Amino acid sequence: MNKIIKNTLILTAITLVSGLLLGFVHELTAAPIAEQEALAKAKAYAEVFPEAVSFNEIEDITDAAAWIAEQGYTSQVINEVAEACDASGNVIGHVINITTSEGYGGNIQMTVGVKNDMTMLGISFLSISETAGLGMNANTDTWKAQFAGIQASEITYTKSGKSAPNEIDAVSSATITTKAVTGAVNAALCAAGHYAE
Repeated sequence: MNKIIKNTLILTAITLVSGLLLGFVHELTAAPIAEQEALAKAKAYAEVFPEAVSFNEIEDITDAAAWIAEQGYTSQVINEVAEACDASGNVIGHVINITTSEGYGGNIQMTVGVKNDMTMLGISFLSISETAGLGMNANTDTWKAQFAGIQASEITYTKSGKSAPNEIDAVSSATITTKAVTGAVNAALCAAGHYAE
């Protein structure tokens, strides 16, 4: 009986010490991780909206989330929306941080920069885990560059070569990834249009 009590006390002590150590490590690493995430987000915002001097996050985005859902974008979730401002503080567009669940490898989180006249300035991925050599080719500068300069409320993709101003070329052999990114971009355009009105 004493052996059982002794073993129980030892296990309890080990569990308690392990829990305290894990809590300490979490507290120690939480701030640097949050700082790195904030830097990655700031870099992505500047990448997709290079004309902006500053970004002001919109605190309440429930109306935009409801708006895109009403328009049929149910696989996309708006994470954040920021106003892109010029040197005088005028809002010249928006940056939409959005996640789609339609990726081949899981969720894709990205940012989209859209001017008030609905011209896209670019896209940037914050998180993408598509198939190497196929869907991951979406995260190349060449493929992402084709979004810049498109002025439209919706884009489509083609496998046979771009022939319309609102078209992009699909990622070769990665239709699911292309469809997921296109859906996320269209949801972001829908949200940007809602704010630009």
